[in-house]
Amino acid sequence: MRERLPLFAGVGLFAFAVLSMSLFTVDQRQHALVFQLGEVKDQISEPGLHFKIPLIQNVRYFDKRILTLDTSEPERFITSEKKNVLVDLFVKWRIVDPKLYYISVGGDETRARTRLEQTVNAGLREEFGKRTVHEVVSGERDRIMDDMRVKADLDARKIGVQIVDVRLKRVDLPSEVSESVYRRMEAERKRVANELRSQGAAEAEKIKADADKQREVIVAEAYRQAQIVKGEGDAKASAIYAQAFGQSPEFYAFYRSLEAYRSSFKNKSDVMVVEPNTEFFKYLKGAGGRSAVASDAAKGAKSAK
Repeated sequence: MRERLPLFAGVGLFAFAVLSMSLFTVDQRQHALVFQLGEVKDQISEPGLHFKIPLIQNVRYFDKRILTLDTSEPERFITSEKKNVLVDLFVKWRIVDPKLYYISVGGDETRARTRLEQTVNAGLREEFGKRTVHEVVSGERDRIMDDMRVKADLDARKIGVQIVDVRLKRVDLPSEVSESVYRRMEAERKRVANELRSQGAAEAEKIKADADKQREVIVAEAYRQAQIVKGEGDAKASAIYAQAFGQSPEFYAFYRSLEAYRSSFKNKSDVMVVEPNTEFFKYLKGAGGRSAVASDAAKGAKSAK
């Protein structure tokens, strides 16, 4: 019996080795492909413990999680206006059919990334070629990403890959194009500013002319009213004077002569050369003149009462 113990131990170790080589586990984050003599024999996506034929079959694992394809440098695309834009993007993808993935790209993630990058770039060139700079920068950016995700996913399915999302992180103009755009924007803003200034100056002149016109109308109307009032006052004054002096013409003549004397001899240096017998000195002649003046003054005073 003791002689057989090493044999039993060797058989047990061999059985354990064969059993360990026959078992393998699949993580929930992985796909597994079972190969038999280099040919895909089985595809396993459910996590757990599984069996394989030792020495004949082998297992290869592929990541089930979402992977990221991020471009190292912005790609240059041309819009419908023949303008260049620099696009920085990333793609979210994952393996959904490991068998097809292995057959298409040999299970090489680098080859898969290259294929996806070519697919996305070709689709973006087509989408950008149908749109203007404004549309790709802000106007239809979301629509471009949605359309690109659908188109890229259709092509990626051919290699067992699903495109989860396509995102444009940044869309910029090249430096030489940016300068020309900025200069054009500056010129456009200056044109608008000059136009607004011209409109403002025209409106200001219009308002000023209207104000001057109203001022002239108001001044003319006030002058007309003043002249009317003055004329009416002069007319009333003349009527009163006429009525008052019409009652005693001699007194009126005497009064007017006194006014003329006062105005003529206002200053001592005034000199007047006239004939002595002129009518101007009628009321300055002898006693007869004075008695006549007194008589006329008395009559005028009585008439005034």
